[in-house]
Amino acid sequence: MSALIRAARENDVAAIADILNDAIVNTLATWMHHPFSLENRIEWFLARQHESFPVLVADIDGVVAGYASFGPFRAYDGYARTVEHSVYIHRDFRRRGLGRALMKPLIEAGRKRGDHVMVGAIGLPNDASVALHSQLGFAEVGRMPEVGWKFDAWRDLLLVQKIL
Repeated sequence: MSALIRAARENDVAAIADILNDAIVNTLATWMHHPFSLENRIEWFLARQHESFPVLVADIDGVVAGYASFGPFRAYDGYARTVEHSVYIHRDFRRRGLGRALMKPLIEAGRKRGDHVMVGAIGLPNDASVALHSQLGFAEVGRMPEVGWKFDAWRDLLLVQKIL
């Protein structure tokens, strides 16, 4: 299986929404509780484009198998060169190296933009994401016990960062 990693297009947004919504409903990868509408994700995508933040997809034979993006870490001026990323893989394509394939060009996009730090927030447990980020050179910078609630239990958050 070979994936083409490319910039997302507006006609990819429905697939992006499906991938995210599946993660919301079925995994601990995000602590959101309600799926997003297609209209909401189109607004998100257009805002990312307007703000010059990348949205990348892993395209396998015309199927969007995963996506990655980053945006502002915090809204204050002092954080202007720190970004927070997300990467999600369609359930049928997990454990095939697509997270790494998406993250490498995403990290490079941050460098090219002049960003200084990329942050990730990993809801635990998520061994695959922890391993991926470690392999990509992200360092653990904090653990926040029981800060999130999902699937009827308190969840811990792992903060990781990579100086670009």
